[in-house]
Amino acid sequence: MSFEEREGTVRPLDDRAPVLVGIGTVEQRHDDPADATEPLDLMLEAIQRAGADSGRPELLARVDYVAVPRGRWRYEDPGRYLADAIGSERADSILALVGVLQQSLIGEACQRIADGHADVAVVVGGEAGYRRLRGRLLGVPTPETSAPGAPTAVHKAKAELQHPAEVACGLGAMPVGYYAIIESALMHRRGHSVPQHRNEIAKLYSRFSEIAAENPHAWRREALSVETLEEPTPQNPMLAFPYTKRHTTSWNVDQSAALLFCSARTAAELGVPPSQWIYPLASTESNYMSTLSEREDVSRSPGARIAGNRALERGGVTVDELDFVDLYSCFPAAVQIIAEELGMDKRLDWTVTGGMPFAGGPFNSYVLQSTCRAIELMRGRPGSKALITSISGVMTKQGFGLWSTEPGPNPFAWEDTSAEVAGVARSVSVAMAGDMSGVIVGHTVVHGDHVRTGVVLIDTDHATRSIVSTTDDAVIQRLESQDCCGRRALAMDGRLHSVG
Repeated sequence: MSFEEREGTVRPLDDRAPVLVGIGTVEQRHDDPADATEPLDLMLEAIQRAGADSGRPELLARVDYVAVPRGRWRYEDPGRYLADAIGSERADSILALVGVLQQSLIGEACQRIADGHADVAVVVGGEAGYRRLRGRLLGVPTPETSAPGAPTAVHKAKAELQHPAEVACGLGAMPVGYYAIIESALMHRRGHSVPQHRNEIAKLYSRFSEIAAENPHAWRREALSVETLEEPTPQNPMLAFPYTKRHTTSWNVDQSAALLFCSARTAAELGVPPSQWIYPLASTESNYMSTLSEREDVSRSPGARIAGNRALERGGVTVDELDFVDLYSCFPAAVQIIAEELGMDKRLDWTVTGGMPFAGGPFNSYVLQSTCRAIELMRGRPGSKALITSISGVMTKQGFGLWSTEPGPNPFAWEDTSAEVAGVARSVSVAMAGDMSGVIVGHTVVHGDHVRTGVVLIDTDHATRSIVSTTDDAVIQRLESQDCCGRRALAMDGRLHSVG
């Protein structure tokens, strides 16, 4: 069944076609945590703003799907609390744990509408990391409202994001060292020297900071020079070579964002202004999981290549037809690899927000921020199209959302390409560290409190992969000054002994 919109004729749509009709973003910054709002209330305000943005806030009482990616907060069933707060008694409450793509929730919301299992849906996320940080620094509590209960569904990853050998060797649980190893492999494949590659990523992120300076929702609105980003300072310390603090996502932010969807029929019947309609053309993802050490080539992402190009194919759009792009920017390696896998040149800036280090990366919900910012920009450019990307883990999973201000040539598509990715992804077996020799495929130096730990990923002479570390200053100096990928390494008693 199709219809004509009340305020003018548009390309015929199926009644069940999902459309995005409202967005809401919230930012707060209070040095006194007593003045700051907790995450749950930030999310509620974002939903209310999305309702107001649609021009028909009464839609909120008809919400039947609320999806929330888990933050660092302790709420058990935030979706139910939020549904009750907006007057929706029938909504399903979905909680997605860390390791689930944020784009997966967007795709599921749209598909539920297309299938007739929901008519109005909200995807919302948010954090109050700065509030938490200030509370810790001042030694004062930052209480959270109780949101008890069991969600209708809990989505979680099906495998571990890190290999035990990686954690044991000194990389730990924080992602920065893992991505730094990927960066070294990327540098080697491109044939860059260490100074050349550091300059390249500093240029990339300097441009990102300029975009953030023009983004009214950005956490840091200061354009930074290449020189400022290239060299470590006390204000911009080295975290894992070559990454300084400014290369990494800003988690300690107070930000929230909400996306409000409904069926095309409902939007038309309620008279949602046509200027508010944004069409999700495709949502694709790869949930194939392998740890960093298991990947034959850590500098590439078959999941990004397959899922990203599939989104463009299903939406009937080419890379050259995109008007806005946001490549997930937790670390520079992620940005560069996704761009490379999609054949994306620098005709367009690779972010709409300014990136996670500058615009802010609320824990496990940045994609909602980037999507909202893209929608804002698209509304000012009729006929435009945007591609928003998502990553979970250590380049582990990849998601893509394709959007347009006009209906696409095909119905909305939600596709999981995991099986296809599994068919082409090549992996190696990983052995725990011991006595071995082999060729380095990636390396970094992790800077901790008063200690530096060199970490190398090795293809051993016994056709296995292993990861070893060292605190030897001479070896560490070499790992930070030279491209050591492709060189031989010797490990003894599970520790890196020398680099050839």
